[in-house]
Amino acid sequence: MKGTIVSADKPADTGSVEPEGPGREALDVLYRFVAALELAPTVAVHSTDRNGIVRYWNHTCAEVFGLFSADAVGRPLTSLVSHLDREDDFRNTLETVWKTGRTAPPRDWRIRRQDGAERWLYSTYFPVLRDGVTQQLFCMEVDVSKRRVDEAALIEAGTNFRQLFERSTDAIVLIKGNDIVDLNPAAVALFRCADKQELVGKTLLDFSPEVQATGETSIVADAAVKARAFIDGNHRYEWEFCLADRTHIWSEVLLTSVTLDHEFLSYAVLRDISPRKAAEHALAMAARVFEHSRDAIVITDRHYLVIAVNQAFTDLTGVTVVDVMGGEVPGLRSGMHEPTFYQQIWDYVAVHDHWEGEVCCVQRGDEEFPVWVAVTAIRDSAEQVSNYMAIMTDITARKRAEEQTRYLAEHDFLTDLPNRMLFLDRLRQALVSARRQHTKVGVLFLDLDRFKGINDSFGHHVGDAVLKEVAIRLSGCVRGVDTVSRQGGDEFVVILADIGGVDQAAHVATSVMHAVAQPVRSDSHTISLSVSIGIAIGPDDGLDVDTLLKNADVAMYHAKQNGRNAFSFFNADMNAHVIERVQIENELRHALANQEFVLEYLPEINIASGRTIAVEALLRWRHPQRGLLLPHQFIGVAEECGLMVQIGDWVLQQACARARAWRDEGCPVVVAVNLSGAQFIDGDLVHSVEEALRLSGLAPELLDLQITESVIMRGDEATMATIATLRARGVQLTIDDFGTGYSSLSFLRRYPLTKLKIDRSFVEDIPQSDAVTNAPANLIPAIIAVARSLKLRVIAEGVETAEQLLFLQQHGCDDYQGYYASMASSDLDFKPRPR
Repeated sequence: MKGTIVSADKPADTGSVEPEGPGREALDVLYRFVAALELAPTVAVHSTDRNGIVRYWNHTCAEVFGLFSADAVGRPLTSLVSHLDREDDFRNTLETVWKTGRTAPPRDWRIRRQDGAERWLYSTYFPVLRDGVTQQLFCMEVDVSKRRVDEAALIEAGTNFRQLFERSTDAIVLIKGNDIVDLNPAAVALFRCADKQELVGKTLLDFSPEVQATGETSIVADAAVKARAFIDGNHRYEWEFCLADRTHIWSEVLLTSVTLDHEFLSYAVLRDISPRKAAEHALAMAARVFEHSRDAIVITDRHYLVIAVNQAFTDLTGVTVVDVMGGEVPGLRSGMHEPTFYQQIWDYVAVHDHWEGEVCCVQRGDEEFPVWVAVTAIRDSAEQVSNYMAIMTDITARKRAEEQTRYLAEHDFLTDLPNRMLFLDRLRQALVSARRQHTKVGVLFLDLDRFKGINDSFGHHVGDAVLKEVAIRLSGCVRGVDTVSRQGGDEFVVILADIGGVDQAAHVATSVMHAVAQPVRSDSHTISLSVSIGIAIGPDDGLDVDTLLKNADVAMYHAKQNGRNAFSFFNADMNAHVIERVQIENELRHALANQEFVLEYLPEINIASGRTIAVEALLRWRHPQRGLLLPHQFIGVAEECGLMVQIGDWVLQQACARARAWRDEGCPVVVAVNLSGAQFIDGDLVHSVEEALRLSGLAPELLDLQITESVIMRGDEATMATIATLRARGVQLTIDDFGTGYSSLSFLRRYPLTKLKIDRSFVEDIPQSDAVTNAPANLIPAIIAVARSLKLRVIAEGVETAEQLLFLQQHGCDDYQGYYASMASSDLDFKPRPR
């Protein structure tokens, strides 16, 4: 059978999955309507298309016409039944309905079946419209052969009319003119009156509602028209009556002229057809729902042969009614699955009455798309399966929306890389595969070096552009089976699946570092990048996801600690170092509150006079368990965890307060305070300095702020503005550790500095003797010359011997500090302290 192919992985999977097409309530409604069409016990329902071909044939049609659906569907209706004496009239009636789109008035037809039997059928034809155009004609027919026999006997009764009148189980009303002159007991019961006198003298129109409903059309009652209808004998009508108790019923009215006791009368035989009208209304509604449903509907007999499909089925599958009618459900013999696959579905439905699930549908053009299929068994009054109904809904749009939602939930919004959720899932799969294949998994934890400075200097839009470019470069460094994920911020993680060992991971890390190092151009800026990478290899460095990630992070931190722009493999010593770092961070957060920080002061001596002209405040941490900790043991952690600004503010306030106390004691001395790069990034440094001066009352010129070369070399407008503002306040500014960075004269000229400090590494190179021939030491005169060109004072740190001091004095250095300076100081009681 050509056409649709349906498939599902688990045909017996039902109950736990909600319908994805029509809702559960909608499915129930469709089921009830279709069951109403199929199982209507007294009403034969069939439909024909514009060519008169039968498209639908319910069970009752088989009883009325003597033909089963398999013998009727697909054949012209006129070839199945003959309308005796009125064939042309019948064709005209159908043509009128097609043209007008209005329901034909119900009427009796005498027909002859193919087996020769004659029947009287009471028929109603109504159109099923779509967009105002008639698509099919549905007909509801009731076998009234027995009724016609009874009516004929009543008419022929003649002299026995009175006896039949009184005994008839049908309601009979005698009418003279328009007035009721008599009625039998059955009529009294029909109108629910106490006796006939309540009706005598009235007209039947007195019991008619103002608006008559005929099919789907309501018309305002016209008394004159109704009156003529009731007195023009030999007419049959369906009429709605409002009874004495205000309830409404539908009645079939047969008006016939009769002479009784030499009087010309009309009598009306009334039969209560309310149940039938209700059934017809339900069936008409079912037919319209069937035809107008946006979901494809297929109805089969108990042998799975198609007996009806709606237009939505053709729209969905591309299979026409002619192709599918009378055959098996499309796809059952398509070759995509074994017959047992589909039989499992039918067997399940036979037991449980329902199955539904997502399947794959293939149109004639071999285009695949997902559909939701609900198959339901329709049982007759004997609880035997008489039909099956399948409802198919195209869920392509919903599946696409689901896939898009899932994609957004699993991918980073900025770089479009897998996010942490998808990354973790893929890492689990990679570990499972590695265990099965006896291979290894590499996890590379990447962090861009100093990325925060890019955001601060150029703006977040440039930072976002950089991250996008990095994501593209990382993806180009790995295989298709690998995964690159952005974890957040400037952190990326790479999964190297099924690798042989560390060499392959190192090769990828090298490629990544080279790719990231290429300049990034964005918004007229050229930005240089570097990356620190930590590598963990599974299962060697961890058997589970959490352990591997943690160890790769530890290795990355180690790479940063060792100077950045490098990669490092995990080992146990790294882990111990990170554990210690985390512990220090936790203890740092309580150090300020517990007053564990102290300041020690290192004197700065003027070489010419030998007097102490300034002191440098040095931060110490009196740890309750570890003892006295020097800055290099905790400052880095404080900067990384965001505590440096808070600690720096404390140092400023304490140093200024101490300098003010010395001044009050008659020892006006400048206090030098080292600034962290984090204090510049925070953006509130000027306020912090002004607050420390205000609280202490110290004159600004007695505060010397020492700034590292790395801060100077940033060269951004915010840093320049901060330094300029501080200098304008009268604060002194020293460039610290000069010579260890990459300062240039052009940069130094842009800043209003007051002093330059030679790094101790140059002073240490001054030998005990033969200083003139020492190359590193010979850089000191050059540095002093640079300072003189910039009109800066020069101070050297780390002076420990008289020979070093003599060398500095000979080359014009202004001040010095160090162990030797502490020993030589006499103005204040300074104890020598290591820096």
